[in-house]
Amino acid sequence: MSTLQQIAENLMKGKANDVKALVEKALQEGEAPGKILNQGLLAGMSVIGERFKKNEVYVPEVLIAARAMKAGMSVLQPKLVAAGVEPVGVAVIGTVKGDLHDIGKNLVGMMLEGAGFKVVDLGIDCAAEKFLQSAREHKAAVIGVSALLTTTMTNMKSVVDAVKASELAGKVKVMIGGAPVTQAFCDEIGADGYAPDAASAADLARRLIGR
Repeated sequence: MSTLQQIAENLMKGKANDVKALVEKALQEGEAPGKILNQGLLAGMSVIGERFKKNEVYVPEVLIAARAMKAGMSVLQPKLVAAGVEPVGVAVIGTVKGDLHDIGKNLVGMMLEGAGFKVVDLGIDCAAEKFLQSAREHKAAVIGVSALLTTTMTNMKSVVDAVKASELAGKVKVMIGGAPVTQAFCDEIGADGYAPDAASAADLARRLIGR
């Protein structure tokens, strides 16, 4: 098994220390940082994402795989920057104003990182203006808005409306998700996309920016 395959395998098992050591080994073997990222770390995370969608693995397995990916990235990140490897895009994510739930959002953030995005996490209780400011500052391609309460879902519309009324209209895609959110609600408020789970959210983000 090649070092890159070993990275993917160990990442899926959540073996953070092994992943870190294998990334170092791959670099010593002269593998390009971008190749280690795509064929090692992201390959492993994408399998975890698919299994998560099919209910073959659950949140704890995703969390330990994401932790292993972070361990590998701690070694790889400076090399990627030096090699000029860009993320596929920047995603700004947050939980909508009035809502303090963040487990789903955090999972989406991990899946987006696993799909090659640079993620800017604004946390919880985020007003529309905060999403806009951050999207401008980080030149985001995607804004991801989460809500877990039917009472706070309505605040997603203010984020969509704010983007449409700004210079970001047509440039930044807004995707929404959370337990009470549906495709019908997404269509109603004019968001660019809805995802039922974290792994689907990462796929959707890539589709929205044409990657």
